[in-house]
Amino acid sequence: MSDEAHAFVPGHITGFFTVDRGDDPIETGSRGGGLALSDGVSVTVSRGAETEITLNGESIQVEAVERVLDALRTTATVTAETPLPLGSGFGVSGGLALGTALAANAVFGHGLSYNELVTIAHGAEVQAGSGLGDVVAQARGGVPLRLEPGGPQFNYLDAIPARSRVEYLTLGELSTADVVGGDTETLTAAGERALSTVVKEPKLSTFMQAARQFSREADLLTPEVKAVIDDVAEAGGDAAMAMLGETVVALGTGLSDAGYDATVCAIYPPGATIEDEG
Repeated sequence: MSDEAHAFVPGHITGFFTVDRGDDPIETGSRGGGLALSDGVSVTVSRGAETEITLNGESIQVEAVERVLDALRTTATVTAETPLPLGSGFGVSGGLALGTALAANAVFGHGLSYNELVTIAHGAEVQAGSGLGDVVAQARGGVPLRLEPGGPQFNYLDAIPARSRVEYLTLGELSTADVVGGDTETLTAAGERALSTVVKEPKLSTFMQAARQFSREADLLTPEVKAVIDDVAEAGGDAAMAMLGETVVALGTGLSDAGYDATVCAIYPPGATIEDEG
């Protein structure tokens, strides 16, 4: 045990997904594919009489984080930093939940395993309505393919064995709860087709193609995002929409080549981890 602990959780962009509801939050989740990013969420947990959460210097309330600490029967001060935009499809809420679980376990000596902590964070995200598959993907890293939904006891993960420079451009926000809380039959069917396509040919180019197809078939592609994706294609690049957010993600220098001032990062092969622990 120590007075504080630090965790890093990669950001996560989802290219396509399904909505799979189970009887229990840890059975509920999504199938799909995404990219874990070197831009992520750094979380510090320290002892505190009351739970306080700060992100980028501002006090905030994050239901998923509060649920994680409740599950651990712990109050703590959670201080987080991220360069990622909020509500734009980067898994920030999942990163906060998972980072809190990992760091709180180290600070308070709960003695839980990695999968147990991922299960807690995944369940908290599902119950909060802020995500279905980010946590398990962020725990895996790289280019994870979620072949079965739910937490570690129920899911099945594979991955595309590849790395790349990644650029992204955020145009606005989309509400995860609004999209996954309504009728998701059409969306899930589109996600199943996209996942099947990538499983048959697990390459980054196939992933991007499937992500573009999914955004159209699921009726999530906005005119603004489509215009940027088209510009990237005209410049010879490969881009798609991030789920769920009005965000364009491109491989290599796709957005830069199309004339956009994009943020640059990379696919991050390791998953979420505790840092600086002896």
